[in-house]
Amino acid sequence: MQRGLPTKRSLPTVRKTIAVSSAKGGVGKSTIAVNLALAFARLGHRTGILDTDIFGPSIPTLLSLNGQEPRLSGKNQLLPVVNYGVKSMSMGYLVGEDKPVVWRGLMVMKALQQLLWEVEWGGLDVLVMDLPPGTGDTQLTITQQVVMDGAIVVSTPQDIALKDAVKGVEMMRKVNVPLLGMIQNMSVFICPNCDHRTHIFGSEGVTQACAKYDLPFLGDIPLHASICDDADRGKPTVIAEPESVRGQAFMAIAERVAQDLNL
Repeated sequence: MQRGLPTKRSLPTVRKTIAVSSAKGGVGKSTIAVNLALAFARLGHRTGILDTDIFGPSIPTLLSLNGQEPRLSGKNQLLPVVNYGVKSMSMGYLVGEDKPVVWRGLMVMKALQQLLWEVEWGGLDVLVMDLPPGTGDTQLTITQQVVMDGAIVVSTPQDIALKDAVKGVEMMRKVNVPLLGMIQNMSVFICPNCDHRTHIFGSEGVTQACAKYDLPFLGDIPLHASICDDADRGKPTVIAEPESVRGQAFMAIAERVAQDLNL
């Protein structure tokens, strides 16, 4: 008898689920994912973020929640850890900040199943899934098991990043996940002293890729030292500097995505 693909299910008590992907590490995907989640919350939506990177979880640091441990509900489900009005779950809460996850595939998949199906979100308008880099087992498991309402692909304008980002786009299409569009990160360096603008990684790589692959271009996020500093201290830009150009860039993208999702 031929085996088919798993039946996709919606996450319990979650209205809309979106994935933030890059297919390449180091392009600022997690920072964008957490700022988008915080922006959704500022817009009045009940929001959560799920860190699906088993080996390199970063959401606890980004939300200043290192050292926190989730409690169990009466139904023996994990209860999300909350900060800045956003519920979160991550392997980083379960294994400790400095402990590496040295697991083979079966253990990784078991942990991923727990994060997907054994968290009591308690009612969300939108859940942001921060996917790990690549297009392998974790990404396939999520997109083949969970009903996704859309995916956002993040890239810098640089060709070497775009090559992998396009692979992420094609993977989403292959598994029938609607693409909400692409975000161009680190699009321009703005000097904090004189506001001079320099396109370090190029200026139009992602917009050209969107045109080529018939995707919406969701917006630019500048390369600015404050975005990195805010992330490192666990107070992302949408919280630390909501009225800044950088904060408003995140808010504008969140507003557009919320409209596309009918939140």
